[in-house]
Amino acid sequence: MPQLNPSSWFFIMLSSWLAFSLIIQPKISSFTSTNPPSSNTPTTPNTTPWTWPWT
Repeated sequence: MPQLNPSSWFFIMLSSWLAFSLIIQPKISSFTSTNPPSSNTPTTPNTTPWTWPWT
């Protein structure tokens, strides 16, 4: 059964995980968020109910 022989796919899996964890992940995590979270509490707008003309 060739899928149980790790010599064919183990190097590809190992190199892809190393590339992700050492090269790609630090570049992605260095980006700053365009909308950082704020500590302000959300305010609810003061609304008035709609007056329907037929009621």
